[in-house]
Amino acid sequence: MEVRILIAGGGTGGHLFPGITIARELKKRFDDIDILFVVGRRKMEKEIIFKAGFEARSIDVEGIKGKGFLRGIIALFKIILSSTQSLTIMRDFKPHLIIGVGGYSSGPVCLVAWFLGIPVAIHEQNSFPGLTNRILAPLVKKVFISFEDTRRYFKRGNLFLSGNPIRDDLMHIKPSPRDLTKGFVILVMGGSQGAKAINRAIISALKELKAVGLLPFVIHQTGKGDLGKVTDDYHALGLDGEVVAFIEDMGSAYRRADLVICRAGATTIAELAALGKPSILIPYPYAAHKHQDINARALVANGAADMIPERDLNGKTLSRKVRRYMEKREELKRMSSLALKAGRPRAGEVIVEQLMELINKG
Repeated sequence: MEVRILIAGGGTGGHLFPGITIARELKKRFDDIDILFVVGRRKMEKEIIFKAGFEARSIDVEGIKGKGFLRGIIALFKIILSSTQSLTIMRDFKPHLIIGVGGYSSGPVCLVAWFLGIPVAIHEQNSFPGLTNRILAPLVKKVFISFEDTRRYFKRGNLFLSGNPIRDDLMHIKPSPRDLTKGFVILVMGGSQGAKAINRAIISALKELKAVGLLPFVIHQTGKGDLGKVTDDYHALGLDGEVVAFIEDMGSAYRRADLVICRAGATTIAELAALGKPSILIPYPYAAHKHQDINARALVANGAADMIPERDLNGKTLSRKVRRYMEKREELKRMSSLALKAGRPRAGEVIVEQLMELINKG
């Protein structure tokens, strides 16, 4: 019998990548399976899904929280519209199971599925759960969480600590000639769009380090908007590195890095832990409910990462930390070991094992 699974969510790659990992693991377990993603209208969302080799349908939805009165009315209308669209998709696709991976798109799909009596499971990537998942938790069969601390934010729901699924290709990284880069290698990334604050600080920090005779090699993801300026700064200051708008081969970048300087999105935190990568985390200060701060502390509290709040971020602060790790490699080794202990590299497999139970019961 063909098994049909619908995965709903999106808004960011951070929501979609765990869903793709789950989808790929499901395909390993079933000989005859059809998987459909339901996402929002952003072009980026469908591109990520199609590139991963899956089909996707779009619905019209946006969040209500933080909207003005008029925008709130429009968002409410879109919830009604997206619920109707979700119903149509489900009647066409006839799924045996719905998986919500967070983001506005998962809300109407999971609610309609619950109303129709279709089993629903959801996954929460962040330490502090989003509004959509907090609403859905009491209604669904299973709530997968990525952090133990997340339990306190759900008043009801069948919670299961799974961890956050990371891309399979990161767990099976093949060496490449670039892995032979000599010296101390730093991976800098501010998310897929980059982060101006991190870009400015790392340039200033590298200038400080060069002044004292330290010149690490930097793999720097700048985001499209900052690529030109940061590239010019590297050339003008004689800095050593690879500067790109977006890193396509994250596996190679992680493998080569002795230290990672980055934001604290849930997917990044999961990758750092599973791969045992020492890091200096700079949480995005405007994330809802400061969930990146909470994500970061989950590693920092165990000695598995270091952290600089963005309000304290500058060249001097960052260069002092980088210099310390360059000169005291034993601290990096300790951080790496503790990160590995905090990691859950089998999260995708664990989630799919639980989902198979729900499918079999259905």
